[in-house]
Amino acid sequence: MSSVKGLIAGLGRFPIEVARAAREGGTRVVAVALKGLAEPGLEAWVDRFEWVHLGQVERLMQVFQEAGASDLVMAGKVPKTFLWQKPELIQPDATALQVMKGLQDRKDDSLLGAVADLLEDQGFRLLGQAELAPALFAEEGQLGRVAPAEAQLRDIAFGWPMAKAIGALDVGQTVVVRGAAVLALEAVEGTDEAVRRGCALGEPGAVVVKVAKPAQDMRFDVPVIGATTVEALAEGGALALAVEADKTVILERARVVELADRAGIALLGVRDGKWGEGAGPTEPGDSGSRS
Repeated sequence: MSSVKGLIAGLGRFPIEVARAAREGGTRVVAVALKGLAEPGLEAWVDRFEWVHLGQVERLMQVFQEAGASDLVMAGKVPKTFLWQKPELIQPDATALQVMKGLQDRKDDSLLGAVADLLEDQGFRLLGQAELAPALFAEEGQLGRVAPAEAQLRDIAFGWPMAKAIGALDVGQTVVVRGAAVLALEAVEGTDEAVRRGCALGEPGAVVVKVAKPAQDMRFDVPVIGATTVEALAEGGALALAVEADKTVILERARVVELADRAGIALLGVRDGKWGEGAGPTEPGDSGSRS
């Protein structure tokens, strides 16, 4: 791999976390930040920083070529709502228009896959975020001090295949469940809004399950949770959040765990929807009741 890595930065703190982890690991990072999405604070964590409009593919590649960065990482979403709400920030060049012309649909996997193919055709190599920042991914087990109740584990097992099913359709990756009933399925609104919508439909005690797509491409669009996700659960009275171990990024982990513990929310890294042996906490937690 090249000694300089390129970072294509979309929405939120994820690009900052990736850049910080890379820097702490001794890697130089050149960032191309998407206007209207990336956070300006990213600049403090990279060696070179350039803004581009969404769709300026030729400028993006030029920046990386000038910096000698042939290995690239994508981090941070480009929500579909952005395409409708801020059209003035979208400036597709001739290359982007050609890519769009060849698409059969506008699914996330189709759009991102086309960009990845284009970059690799031009001599770049698209890496998974785990190659730069493995510590960001949730491990299997109880991640905070709150242990899940049996009812919550049953709801996780119930919701898991449904989350996988909507992931397979490239619709969303999150379900909200209570008492073996689905309260909400994530769509274009994103995880946090799906949680709020689902929790508003039932009594307190919902369980949220977030998974990777069955054919998840770990180079982009991996599942991500952060403090706002836990805050949405707490506001809605949810009692558990299960994420897919080794495939879900936790941003600002210390803060996320603290918020979950304070709200009495069981935060779990799960494989295959099952809570197996050895998945318990490293230190005693409580019974899953709200403090």
